[in-house]
Amino acid sequence: MKTSQTPVTVAIAVATVVVSALITLTGNENWAAVVAGFMPVRWSAEVAIPPDLWVMPALLTPLSAALIHAGFIHLGFNMLMLWVCGSGSERALGGRGVAILYLVGAYAAAAAQWAIEPMSEIPMVGASGAVSALVGAYSLLYGRPRARAIGPFSARTVHVLWLAAAWTILNLLIGVLSAQAGMPIAAAAHIGGFVLGLALARPLLALRWKDA
Repeated sequence: MKTSQTPVTVAIAVATVVVSALITLTGNENWAAVVAGFMPVRWSAEVAIPPDLWVMPALLTPLSAALIHAGFIHLGFNMLMLWVCGSGSERALGGRGVAILYLVGAYAAAAAQWAIEPMSEIPMVGASGAVSALVGAYSLLYGRPRARAIGPFSARTVHVLWLAAAWTILNLLIGVLSAQAGMPIAAAAHIGGFVLGLALARPLLALRWKDA
């Protein structure tokens, strides 16, 4: 696949790799997580910030957090998923559609994490929430529907519900296992991003091709 066909996906990947790699190589991961990671409590209450510490405005942290990763393995996995699902989604939805999915997905992921832990002071970092929105859209756009209509629910609706349920269960299991291993992940953020991707895939597809 030519990168010229997926310029927005490439731009997101390059920006993320450059910023994340610089942070990791300079040993500033912990500092970056504090000043630019998404911290739920900052959406819930006023947090005392030391006068000598600059921090990203709380409203922008869902976006800045997506540029920070906990090492190259974390970065590599997210960029692999971004490339596969982002490039596929961009072919169907166009660059504007992918940009909307990624940006809104970052906020949907943060909102989901905030909803379950509104007073948490643990910074959330990584692009996985935003990437999950692309995964959700990709799975709906390219997955073969096998569901049947159930009562008042159409086959398409049942298919979407099955995808959402499967992703939710998978991430909850991963979340429990990772917490037991002492390396918790933001499972709620993954779920929030994925559901957002499912919700926006069809409207964005219609938006792109309405004048075609």
